[in-house]
Amino acid sequence: MTSEPPTTVRPPEGDQRHVVVVGGGMVAQRFVEALRARDDAGAWRVSLFAEEPRKPYDRVGLTRYFEVRDPEELTLGDPALWDDPLVDLHRDCKIESIDREARTVTDRLGRVHAYDELVLATGSNAAMPPIPGNDLPGVYVYRTIDDVAALRGWVEAKREAGRVETRGGVVEKPIRGAVIGGGLLGLEAAGALKALGAQATVIEFGTHLMGVQVDLGGGHALKRLINDKGISVRAETATKEMKAHRRTGHVGRLDFADGGRLDVDVVVVATGVRPRDELARAAGLEIGERGGAAVDLTCRTADPHVWAVGEVACIEGRCLGLVAPGNTMAEVVVDRLLGGDAEFPGADTATKLKLSGVDVASFGDAHGRTEDCIEIVWADPTAGVYKKLVMSDDARTLLGGVFVGDAAPYASLRPMLGAELPGDPAAFLLPEGTGGAPELELPDEANVCSCNNVSAGTIRGAVTDHDCTSVGEVKACTRAGTTCGACLPLVKKLTETQMARAGIEVSTALCEHFELSRAQLFDAVRVADLHTFSEIIARFGRVPDGAADAGRGCDICKPVVASVLASLGNGHILAGEQATLQDTNDHMLANMQKDGTYSVVPRMPGGEVTPEGLIVVGQVAKDFGLYTKITGGQRIDMFGARVEQLPLIWRRLVDAGFESGHAYGKSLRTVKSCVGSTWCRYGVQDSVGMAVELELRYRGLRSPHKLKMGVSGCARECAEARGKDVGVIATDKGWNLYVGGNGGQTPKHALLIAEDLDSATLLRTIDRFLMLYVRTADRLQRTAPWVEEYEGGLEAIRQVIMEDTLGIAADLDAAMAQHVGDYEDEWKAVLDDPEKLARFGSFVNAPSTPDPTLAYVPERGQKRPATPEEIAAGPDGPVDPALAGPVLVAGPTLEVRA
Repeated sequence: MTSEPPTTVRPPEGDQRHVVVVGGGMVAQRFVEALRARDDAGAWRVSLFAEEPRKPYDRVGLTRYFEVRDPEELTLGDPALWDDPLVDLHRDCKIESIDREARTVTDRLGRVHAYDELVLATGSNAAMPPIPGNDLPGVYVYRTIDDVAALRGWVEAKREAGRVETRGGVVEKPIRGAVIGGGLLGLEAAGALKALGAQATVIEFGTHLMGVQVDLGGGHALKRLINDKGISVRAETATKEMKAHRRTGHVGRLDFADGGRLDVDVVVVATGVRPRDELARAAGLEIGERGGAAVDLTCRTADPHVWAVGEVACIEGRCLGLVAPGNTMAEVVVDRLLGGDAEFPGADTATKLKLSGVDVASFGDAHGRTEDCIEIVWADPTAGVYKKLVMSDDARTLLGGVFVGDAAPYASLRPMLGAELPGDPAAFLLPEGTGGAPELELPDEANVCSCNNVSAGTIRGAVTDHDCTSVGEVKACTRAGTTCGACLPLVKKLTETQMARAGIEVSTALCEHFELSRAQLFDAVRVADLHTFSEIIARFGRVPDGAADAGRGCDICKPVVASVLASLGNGHILAGEQATLQDTNDHMLANMQKDGTYSVVPRMPGGEVTPEGLIVVGQVAKDFGLYTKITGGQRIDMFGARVEQLPLIWRRLVDAGFESGHAYGKSLRTVKSCVGSTWCRYGVQDSVGMAVELELRYRGLRSPHKLKMGVSGCARECAEARGKDVGVIATDKGWNLYVGGNGGQTPKHALLIAEDLDSATLLRTIDRFLMLYVRTADRLQRTAPWVEEYEGGLEAIRQVIMEDTLGIAADLDAAMAQHVGDYEDEWKAVLDDPEKLARFGSFVNAPSTPDPTLAYVPERGQKRPATPEEIAAGPDGPVDPALAGPVLVAGPTLEVRA
């Protein structure tokens, strides 16, 4: 019996050509995206073969998987790309071989696919050093979602196995983790272990962490920052052997070459990557000295129909393990396929560490290896800051830089690499507020967005040549800032500067309905004493071009007016006309989730909650079938509530003494705290008591953006207060106050504004800081950029709120006093008002009927929304046989008591 020959899949007849992409990573996605964006004539059909069973996802953001726990949240780009009729995505379909002579590839199912051009984007594998015991259970690499999921499962299983019931309750045995490798990936892995609740020790063979990117001084500063995160570091340490635990057979100990040892429960190896060039080797393509398919500056191999991009490409004698040069290679190949003459311009090796709360960046000749170069260093060990510029011997031309603890200068200085800096280069390293750094005029060739290879000239051209008059239009035109977003402040500055030069008015108008900025509108509404949107738009609105009147506003101005009115104490946000102004979350007093249900977050001031309160929350979640999770702000989030269930849930919580946590609003979210002097032997002040006082004082304060606070009971900073909008750290003499810290895509450390304050002065200072921010910040502007852009910076803000230089301190105090006095719980107010309560129905004609489209699957003892594939599989079984079939979950039917 003979098997049938494999079927060859041929591209369609005609002029259209077929390009096959092997690999489903970030660079492969960029290639497909760029080709479809530029191939207006539809000359190319593209087929992408991904080895993983997923769409291309963000590997740089793998650590975020521990937060979202949904691979789809990491998916790159616009999902509509994969619905394009000229794009075929083959998931879980590894290419096994290449026949260059026939111009075909064969997939794992034996199917043969013909190509006109072939692009290898196979990326790399995590390197596993030849350490004895590296194959023991409990040893992992950190490269893919599956790697991360396996690591998470192992740690969670270890934690469960280590739980012991005692008379005092359940005691958990700590999970001891180690990461071998102190580079970018190793620190990401260490952060992942910490996110899982495990201990983490980084083992680095070299003299310091991130040795490729930062110098010895920067490495020492970085070590201090990493230690402050609760991660231990052992530098200049070689791992000799991994030994198994005698009882379990799992990894249990690391033995080091210097005779030391470390007991472990889990090990992550992050010692680098190796290009996945096995397909290229088997196809007889030339391989670089250290691996990778050898290509020229067009990214073409010796075979004129085969290209290689990303980490598998050996270009100019080396493989580049960064996303930015890989994306540039993808753009080069796209340009060549469309008849262009692009060449690889060289690698931008600038890097930024994305470990939460640790600011590290480097670019250019960070180690100062250029002959006769000079180094200018600013170091503040107490603040954990190290900044260095590498300059030419005449101190004029910028050759490189290192930033640890404060990477604020990175965005503006990196594009100046190879250019002359104006004035004294040391001025660029001094702390914010010193006023020494001159304005930089970036040359047109300066690379502003390294992810997408967008220059300053391209951004300026978008304004002058393509009539782009907003950051959004410039992003759409150039792709600048659409990947990691780190360059957006610089893109905004370039856009506005170029508009001004071109004689285009740089508008601060809120939208087409209001000429005023948010800050101007706030003052106008306050002085005119207006209380409805109708009054405000009639008094201060304008008629948009082509319209008969000012109308009813838009999605920009209505939420802003709603926030302004709420900040000025205009009653419940759902009262009267105000209800029509709110965003979806504010309108429902809950956060909408991906499946259309809502999450409910009761306030737990300072993270403090009684056992009775916990029992109520648990019982509510159980009765309504809600998914529960402890949030980063030290409270409990309950997911999966339907619209008609919200009042029923609120009633149970309100009766138990809870109130709205405002997780849905542009307002105070949480005040995180450590246990402070109440329990901790290191605490010097009652951080919990202060956190509770702050949260009860500022709850419900509507502002331009969400607000987060933290209170630490000592300098060990367990509450991570310096990552918050307002951070309070205890001292022996009182409290140090920090302001303007933010998380998000561009984290910022909060800056010290006052030291050793007593409690009353602390509250008064925070009152004034918040009210000044509420009055003067732009729409959706966080406190960090507000502090940076406020005229005079932090020092000017300090003078306003502490020295009353503008004579408005009493006004700010009165505004906060009014807020505190007028506060009411928004959930309770709805329950007490039948008119407001009537809004919460699933359907207009059937308000208590559950939405029949909601489907869930069980996971780790709870439910989660079913994926489209699981829903399509029906109740007889989802795609993944490890999961039970999708089930519709309905909550109990209860009465709402008036």
